[in-house]
Amino acid sequence: MAKVLKDVRPFGIRDKLGYLFGDFGNDFTFVFSTTILMKFYTDVMGVSAGVVGTVMMLARFVDAFTDVTMGRICDRSKGNRHGKFKPWILRMCGPVAIASFLVYQSSLVNLPMWAKICYLTVTYILWGSVFYTAINIPYGSMASAISPEPSERQSLSTFRTMGGVFAGVIIGVGLPLFAYQKNEAGKEILVGSRVTLIAGIFSILAVICYLLCYFMITERVRPEVSEDAFKSNSIGNMFKNAFKNRALISIIVASIVVLLAQLTMQNMAGYVYPEYYNNATAQSLSNVFMLVGMTAAALITNPVTKRFGKAEISVFSSIFAAVVCIVMYLFRPENVWIYIILQTLCWFGLGMFSMVSWALITDVIDYSEIRNGIREDGVVYALYSFARKLGQAFASGLSGWLLTLIGYNESAASLGVAQTPQVLDGIYDISTLVPAAGFIMLATVLWFWYPLHKKQVDENVRVLKEKHGQ
Repeated sequence: MAKVLKDVRPFGIRDKLGYLFGDFGNDFTFVFSTTILMKFYTDVMGVSAGVVGTVMMLARFVDAFTDVTMGRICDRSKGNRHGKFKPWILRMCGPVAIASFLVYQSSLVNLPMWAKICYLTVTYILWGSVFYTAINIPYGSMASAISPEPSERQSLSTFRTMGGVFAGVIIGVGLPLFAYQKNEAGKEILVGSRVTLIAGIFSILAVICYLLCYFMITERVRPEVSEDAFKSNSIGNMFKNAFKNRALISIIVASIVVLLAQLTMQNMAGYVYPEYYNNATAQSLSNVFMLVGMTAAALITNPVTKRFGKAEISVFSSIFAAVVCIVMYLFRPENVWIYIILQTLCWFGLGMFSMVSWALITDVIDYSEIRNGIREDGVVYALYSFARKLGQAFASGLSGWLLTLIGYNESAASLGVAQTPQVLDGIYDISTLVPAAGFIMLATVLWFWYPLHKKQVDENVRVLKEKHGQ
């Protein structure tokens, strides 16, 4: 059961902006990692791309335990006067920022290779599997506690996505402008000390954003903690219910394949622009175009989803993005600005799904409560978050393995020597074909497998309002 507080201020723009700042804070470390970590460790630290990708993949096995554990902690917590989830934002904002900064220490470049790999493994797990989990699971679970209304949750999803987009633009524009410099031959190379400095600045900005989130939002829905219900719903039963939950499993698979598309685009940008087009400045400006595409998606997503449904519009936008990626692969524009324009269309297609993705998981939470008789915001979101991290690692691992497969030369990159034409063509192929495959799989999962289309979602909302006496 859940209690909706009546004696608090109404839901409004303050909550939306506060939730936006929460993902702003998340992505100052998360998007920073997906954008630069592999490039930093291959080109600056001299570690093989395949090794970096493997480390990122192995860390996800740790997440299988930490994410679910954090979800259970959130659900069983009685919280305080500020709520069940908000207090974790305040507790963990400092540790996650410090851990992120420690990952990017260029002063350790002269360590033995085994020591650099060990350092990457320990700091990456400390950041992503421990502290990021401890702040992101409560933050994501909190959406269903801010408001019980589907339309208001959808607005939170849109604002959250835009917070991530703004952080992505700042990172995407700032990194290429300040982290690269041209050598005597005119080749763009990554400067390790600059990455370390930028990592410190972004960590400070992350803490500021988390604090704004904490002070601006209000939890209005307080799930009642029933120890008997949690005891009967053991870890074994929880996973048993999860595997039988078609909505949860399908949205987990959808999350993995969309991150395969999104993060491959982000990871490979660090190779396509400096290597294939030899233009790091274009990489910086491409993020401004990404903001244009995502903003256009934000403007039209809410009205069209109200009419057609979140899953339905996501299928259409995914097919659109896949078609654009295939066009990019077939025509291979020599002009970098044509490439940027086409990729902007991809971001528009991806953006429409991104704007509703966090509202989709609140629909799954409602669906799970109807099925299982217990509301587990934290656990359901933890499983979803784990899937997203798995998708992140798989995308990074796949990018690393594919770069190794095509013969990417880390030594040549660190010395500012151009890659071979075959490697450059391989880089371009990865940047277009892998996202196309991800978008096609996303559309397939949402249309044929995911059960919560518009009619079912509206019915679930009606059932829960009757159950909670609203």
